[in-house]
Amino acid sequence: MSGELRQGGTLERSPGVRPSTWFVWHAHRITPGSRVLDLACGEGRHSLAAAALGAKVLAVDRDPLKLASARTRAAAAGLSIEWREMDLEGEWPELEPFDAVLVFNYLDRANMPRILRLVAPGGLLIMETFLEAQREAGWGPTSSDHLLRAGELAGLVAPLTVLHGREALEVVDAEHWRAVASVVAQKR
Repeated sequence: MSGELRQGGTLERSPGVRPSTWFVWHAHRITPGSRVLDLACGEGRHSLAAAALGAKVLAVDRDPLKLASARTRAAAAGLSIEWREMDLEGEWPELEPFDAVLVFNYLDRANMPRILRLVAPGGLLIMETFLEAQREAGWGPTSSDHLLRAGELAGLVAPLTVLHGREALEVVDAEHWRAVASVVAQKR
């Protein structure tokens, strides 16, 4: 099923814009009014889904074209999201901690301490990105800088407490699969 979460939590069919399965499984953890940061948001599929759940979302990405597409989709869905163009490899503005930080299909080991500091006490990091085994799928990132080693993610999110994690091969469509590591971790 493809689609997009809308205000009130309903799903609108629209190819290629649905949030990841990992997000959908853990969406109940995002509550109305919670502050959510979506890092490297791309076209905003997770930002839109969190806003549809009633969260106050700040979404950042360095690609102005993807942000423009995300803004258009948010406006069409009647969702209010703060979009910021920002290169995560450069300087970051001072940000207050968030109730949830979303990181999907993005890996920057050097910035993990900074990302973890953005999680408020009691807050969550919901993260999913590719494993080295993704190379065998013939698509996606190929650089070791952007691929996790097996078992690596739990160490990267420490000292947060892992509530749920997995490493999986997941079907994308009839012709593609992906190798991912996923985690929901909480700051105590």
